[in-house]
Amino acid sequence: MNLKQLEVFLAVVETRSFSRAAEATFLTQSTVSQHISSLEEEFDLRLLDRAGKAVFLTEGGKILLEFARKIISQAKEVPLAMKRFKGLEDVFLKIGASNIPGSYLIPSILPLFTARYPGVSLMVLQGDSRETLDHLKKEEIDIGIIGALFDDKNIEFKQLGQDKIVLAVKGDHRWAREKMISQKEMMTERFIIREFGSGTDKTVHEALAKAGIDPNQMKVRANLGSNEAVKQAVAHGMGAAFISEISIGREIARGDMAVVKIRGLAISRCFYLITRRKRDLSPPAQAFVNFMMEMLGGDRPKGIKS
Repeated sequence: MNLKQLEVFLAVVETRSFSRAAEATFLTQSTVSQHISSLEEEFDLRLLDRAGKAVFLTEGGKILLEFARKIISQAKEVPLAMKRFKGLEDVFLKIGASNIPGSYLIPSILPLFTARYPGVSLMVLQGDSRETLDHLKKEEIDIGIIGALFDDKNIEFKQLGQDKIVLAVKGDHRWAREKMISQKEMMTERFIIREFGSGTDKTVHEALAKAGIDPNQMKVRANLGSNEAVKQAVAHGMGAAFISEISIGREIARGDMAVVKIRGLAISRCFYLITRRKRDLSPPAQAFVNFMMEMLGGDRPKGIKS
């Protein structure tokens, strides 16, 4: 069965004539008859009854008619849908993002993107950096934005900008008014840390190890699954935490939290836009990639206030 056979079948039904169906489909009458015969042979059912020059549907033909109309109608919509897709009209884009990009980076540029491409609707799926990478590899998202670099030959990483990871404490913490503390003093405090797999956790562990500090010697009070949860724990005085600078600007301005400098230790990381290597991006996905590279180039993402 193919679309042409269904089109001919519909033409015969609508004109109630093989000859008129041949005229409507620009085929010979014998070709029309061959298409109908092929359908009847495939289903092993008579689809049409011939009474002289008139044609009538059998009960089996009525069932095929119901589906044929739906199939042909949807087939006619395909070219229009593809044109809309190419023209970024009424299209849907699935994006994955780790905690910080999903909570702060994307929301800050989303109004600008939708203003430029009003026909593109976005769905953002959040998780940690490792989860976002896995979502992309399983093709559950079109593009991802994460805060860590992974060794994966099947994924392409595009650097978007840099983010500082700072040591944050409650506003009235004993370190809040200190200009700087030593690495040894830092290790006396209890820490709130992110879950394994987060970009922040990966970056902090690598930076501490590079500075000669064993991350496993840190006194961990709690291990939490989101940046917001870590912020709340620090704001309630549970301990100190290494946290993205762009996520605590309001808390610092209100005096709820303070940033503590550590002698000989500065931590920063890049955000990365990730796509599947050697795979063509859809038009809306390519538009999003181009827009993100335009907006988030340089050392610091544009439009992000800390």
